[in-house]
Amino acid sequence: MKSLLLFLFLFATSSFYASRKSFAQETPTYPAVIKHYEALAAKHPQAKLLSYGMTDFGKPLHLLVLSKDKDFDPVKLRESNKRILLINNGIHPGEPEGIDASMMLASNLLKHNKLPANVVLCIIPVYNIGGAHNRSSTSRANQNGPLEYGFRGNSKNYDLNRDFIKTDSKNSAAFQEIFNTWQPEIFVDTHTSNGADYQYTMTLIPTQKDKLNPILATYLTKTMLPALYSKMAKKGTELIPYINSVEETPDGGIEGFLESARFSTGYSTLHNAIGFMPETHMLKAYDERVKATYQLLETYLEIMVRDAQVIGDNKRKADQAVAEQTTFPLVWKLDKQHNEKLSFKGYAAKYKPSLVSGEKRLYYDRNEPYTKTIKEWNNFVPAVTVDKPVAYIIPKAWDKVIALLKLNRVEVKELKDDMELPVEFYYIRDYKTVSKPYEGHYLHSDVQIDTVKQPMQYYAGDYVVYVNQRQNRYIVETLEPQATDSFFNWNFFDSVLSQKEHYSAYVFEDTAAELIKKDPGLLEKLNKKRAENKEFANNGAAQLAFIYKNSPYYEKTHLRYPIARLITDINLSLK
Repeated sequence: MKSLLLFLFLFATSSFYASRKSFAQETPTYPAVIKHYEALAAKHPQAKLLSYGMTDFGKPLHLLVLSKDKDFDPVKLRESNKRILLINNGIHPGEPEGIDASMMLASNLLKHNKLPANVVLCIIPVYNIGGAHNRSSTSRANQNGPLEYGFRGNSKNYDLNRDFIKTDSKNSAAFQEIFNTWQPEIFVDTHTSNGADYQYTMTLIPTQKDKLNPILATYLTKTMLPALYSKMAKKGTELIPYINSVEETPDGGIEGFLESARFSTGYSTLHNAIGFMPETHMLKAYDERVKATYQLLETYLEIMVRDAQVIGDNKRKADQAVAEQTTFPLVWKLDKQHNEKLSFKGYAAKYKPSLVSGEKRLYYDRNEPYTKTIKEWNNFVPAVTVDKPVAYIIPKAWDKVIALLKLNRVEVKELKDDMELPVEFYYIRDYKTVSKPYEGHYLHSDVQIDTVKQPMQYYAGDYVVYVNQRQNRYIVETLEPQATDSFFNWNFFDSVLSQKEHYSAYVFEDTAAELIKKDPGLLEKLNKKRAENKEFANNGAAQLAFIYKNSPYYEKTHLRYPIARLITDINLSLK
């Protein structure tokens, strides 16, 4: 009866759904989704279907905009004090509830003339178009329907929810164009979970509160989240934080999900947008998952309508605060000393012999539901911080870095003339690298640096990025190499990690002898290391290399991070 009632409700929302044989088991193909939105835009002047650039699949990324005033200019909308809600669907096309729910939401708002006056709704119908075309019924091994769905990887087999900073895909570039054009205050990226079994249909990952600007974090934790939980419960769908289990089952407690900037909501945080990643439970019936997603999207809109002025004021205050901020966290760690109690509705976890291996295996007994209190660890503290410079100086050779900064509306200036500048450089002392490629990269982490102040010659056309902008978090967290998802960690600068020049030992032996003869200080350093390290003292090649690395012959560019920090505010000739 429950599924039938839901089907009848959905049947009435759009002609598309009327053609379905079984809503509970079907989700539309990409062409059907776009056809649906094209029909809405053709019929309703309050809807407009826009396109932004090409994706890796060779089709543009679409954006449906619903505006009660029929105004589709994002600049004018901001000037008229409208809020923007951006919903992204199908980043993982095998998790399609948001695709269906957004189609229904747009249809209902237009059909019943329910568009709000103070909020503009923006919907990306399907983000991963290539993955949406790669349909099957088997790629989501643990998921209960629909009958067919798309694949997680895109046309280049990237997981697009790891690509927001590195931007290997055209999809990411198109998304960033949309995001920075429309500048949403609230961003929602719809998903389906994997993991433990429990009674809830919908779990929620909000932007990690400790990483969010404090002005926004206060509104999120004190106002928005309580309203979401309360309103959803009244609609018959209880929410619970995303079940990120500390142990094998949720009984041992859960911890918050720390989304770095490679993820959609980590990226949105860099721009002072409050982000949400709702995750429906993969084992619940598909129609129930779509219903829960629909209700949640509807609730976001309701809260934004209610709090439109506060949300707008908070965003402006946060942008100003970030422009004036001087110290920035680069790496975060979980505070394991503090936790909170959480009422949780789960199922009894039990064990029985595996029919495959005969070994003990986990299962959840749905005949034994329970409500119990579990622990939630959801406090994060900075592990690495940095004081911002006056500006970053970027040689023009690093064109991808400059392109991404501009794409994110960072104000970038150019030197008019050749000039020498007193700057601060990082030398990469140490770092870790994964042993296998991760999303097309050998990702770095745990970067250790040494700081050196030295004059450097720059040339007309080199770039200057002042750190006095509302985009400061994007600037700092991409350009500081220690940041978790910095451009350095994503291998943008790996060419500086290897030497370009070296020496022939039999020739340099004579040069080295002259160097220590003429430079007593170098000889003293060599003798000191010999005394401290017996292995070094017995290794002639190591001693020769030591002299080389401490001589003028050793290249200064080796391990030198190429983006410099301007520490003193000096007059520069810029264009």
